[in-house]
Amino acid sequence: MKLWIARVLISAVVIVFLAWLLPGVAVASSWKAVLAAVVLSLINSFIKPVLVLLTLPVTIVTLGLFLFVVNALMVLLAANWIDGFRVDGFWWALLFSFLLSIINSWLQGWLLSSHQQEE
Repeated sequence: MKLWIARVLISAVVIVFLAWLLPGVAVASSWKAVLAAVVLSLINSFIKPVLVLLTLPVTIVTLGLFLFVVNALMVLLAANWIDGFRVDGFWWALLFSFLLSIINSWLQGWLLSSHQQEE
C-alpha cells in the first residue's frame, strides 16, 4: 500500500510538471493532480487491460505502437471524469501520456529503488 501511495504521489508531481510544460494540458490544483493520478492508476488497472486485449490484433500489426493510442485514450477518459484536469485533444493526450510514462518510469525507478535498498 505504501508503494502504491508513493507511486501515485510521484505521478501527481509529474502531472503538475507536465501541465506547466504543455500548453494543451491543465490541472487546477495539486489536489486535482493527485486525483488524476489515482484515477489514471485505477483506469490502468481495470479498464486498460480489457482494451489491450480487445485491440490485440491491431497492436500486433503495428508492432506495439497502438498501445500509445490506448494510453492516450486512457488520459482522455480521465480528463473527462475529473473536473480541474483538462487535456485539449488526442495529440496532447498522446504527448502527455508518452512523457508521463517516461518521466514516471525514471523517477520511480530512481526514487523507489533507492528506498527499497534501504529496507
